[in-house]
Amino acid sequence: MNIAVVGTGYVGLVSGACFAEMGVDVTCVDVDKTKIDRLLSGEIPIYEPGLDGLVERNRRDGRLHFTTDLTECLQNVEIVFSAVGTPPDEDGSADLSYVLEVARTVGRNMDRYVLLVTKSTVPVGTSLKVKAAIREELSRRGLDIPFDVASNPEFLKEGAAIKDFMSPDRVVVGVESERARELMTRLYRPFLLNNFRVIFMDIASAEMTKYAANAMLATRISFMNDIANLCDLVGADVDMVRKGIGADARIGTGFLYSGCGYGGSCFPKDVKALARTAAEYGYEMQVVEAVDRVNERQKHILARKVQSVYPDLKGRTVALWGLSFKPDTDDMREAASLVTIADLLEAGAQVRVFDPAAMDECRRRLGDRVTYAGDMYEAADGADALVLVTEWKQFRLPSWSVLRKVMRVPVMVDGRNIYVRKEVEAEGFRYLSIGR
Repeated sequence: MNIAVVGTGYVGLVSGACFAEMGVDVTCVDVDKTKIDRLLSGEIPIYEPGLDGLVERNRRDGRLHFTTDLTECLQNVEIVFSAVGTPPDEDGSADLSYVLEVARTVGRNMDRYVLLVTKSTVPVGTSLKVKAAIREELSRRGLDIPFDVASNPEFLKEGAAIKDFMSPDRVVVGVESERARELMTRLYRPFLLNNFRVIFMDIASAEMTKYAANAMLATRISFMNDIANLCDLVGADVDMVRKGIGADARIGTGFLYSGCGYGGSCFPKDVKALARTAAEYGYEMQVVEAVDRVNERQKHILARKVQSVYPDLKGRTVALWGLSFKPDTDDMREAASLVTIADLLEAGAQVRVFDPAAMDECRRRLGDRVTYAGDMYEAADGADALVLVTEWKQFRLPSWSVLRKVMRVPVMVDGRNIYVRKEVEAEGFRYLSIGR
């Protein structure tokens, strides 16, 4: 089976490599020539554990190809996946210009049946715009070639994307015709050996499922952060509260961990886009809008914790462990670290940072506004406070004795609640966490 995947960002490259691993002949397309040249030379432009080996193996075996020209492979593929970006506009709505340009390119160049599958996260109703764009281009050519559109939203977690793609909880596919359903069934048949479900539905429901899933997970995070902030005020322990409510089978334990707010390429953008879609239909999603407000407020909590120790931060050095929005990625989009750094700098502090993967991304974003350390202990050297922002594994069991020696003042602000208060305080540290 031959397919094309347009867009070699996080979703497109992972999807293309994983389909190729299952025996599909995949051509990944991107208009960014520099990115394609890097991929052709064996360089992976994103950080994702295991992806480099997967790409190299399938390139070597002739199942994975890269090009800048969709038209050169369009005549040889049965399915085209659109995995291009949908960045948020200033009003929070999703920018569909790249999605629609893929549709127009297909319409301008197709000469036989094609199934165009949207894998990008797009608002409900996007499929109608995609169909209209293809029909308009076919009409200009004076042709009436049959085609289908479908929706196949991704549910990948950065840092575990390959496992999620190969062994997902479910695959959601929105289709409008039996022909499209048969094609998608054939494509995903190799994955069915792992006993997961392909859930077929109408396209609008598939588009809504992606937003609803991310909004629900974001809601749980913001809810627990709100509870944690109240726990700080009343003297309760949010970890105990989490265990107590998570034991209820109706609630469960997933996404009930408090911290300094969610970030990344999905949750912030999708929550805003869902609220914006509702507004376009004259409906106010009060819960979703509150989730976003709580999260934006929560990102300021770490700087406030530091300032509770040092009301005047001028002349103070604050070390940050972790810059990416979560472990096992270099992605800093909407990361809590960016807000924390901005707050600390505005208060007059000097900021020294370390992250196992996101240092180059931080340099690109912040330049010389912060100091970059070579390792986690160098970051803490001479610091008046150490702030854990991202819970990378290497931060989980630090040498407290080394930290005690190198820090100017032993103050630990735990933004992810991964340490045990008694243990940290026994090492002579002042320990601050969230909701405990």
